Amino acid sequence: MIHHHPDNNMLLEYASGSLNWAHSIVVAAHLQLCPKCAADLKLLNGIGGNLLATSAPVPASAPDQEKQSFEQLMRRIDSDNQSSEPSEAPKEKAPRPALPRKLAKDPVFASVPPVVGKLLGQNSALRWRRLSKGLKEARLKTGQCQHEVAFHRIAPGNKVAEHDHRGTEITMVLYGSFSDADGIYSPGDFLVREPGETHRPTATQDHECLCLSVVEAPVALTGLMGKLVNPFLSFRPQ
Repeated sequence: MIHHHPDNNMLLEYASGSLNWAHSIVVAAHLQLCPKCAADLKLLNGIGGNLLATSAPVPASAPDQEKQSFEQLMRRIDSDNQSSEPSEAPKEKAPRPALPRKLAKDPVFASVPPVVGKLLGQNSALRWRRLSKGLKEARLKTGQCQHEVAFHRIAPGNKVAEHDHRGTEITMVLYGSFSDADGIYSPGDFLVREPGETHRPTATQDHECLCLSVVEAPVALTGLMGKLVNPFLSFRPQ
């Protein structure tokens, strides 16, 4: 069961199309697993559609850019509204995108949300690099240059080094689970860490943990280890 969700402000930004692309990937993945947030999104779309329908037209201050944004918003609202209308016969769920051959045999990727499957189709040759004992990272190409998007894979029972955040970090659990001082996080759970917050994720003993993460600045390890390692930590949006 999913216990941790994006807040209403983030869902509203996603519904309006104003949420940045990198964060939208993680929100979309959460929505594909979480019926509660999917229902909340439909409600927000309905409210937004009613407001637009009853509002008086006003001149746009930046015609080209704002017109494009408005048209994108309208198309998205229309699409969401149509998908939420009841039908006489239940529709079959769209098939999950086929995973690259190397990943299809890996159990941690077996049940990823469709949007993550599409992302994997564009990043079929994942390059894993070891960050520490029991922790590996594979950065993803997403076509943007402000946020780093990556998979993090934690070995069973492994404790990630305690770290601080220099920028906002959004993490969603895809497989397994991990815990920190604030709680336990399982598949579908959505976690936001703001600058200045510290934590030390620990994977459960029975399964490794796979997370999808988006950061806007490199993390900073705490303690003596941080003083030695932090100058070498990189940040590479792609």
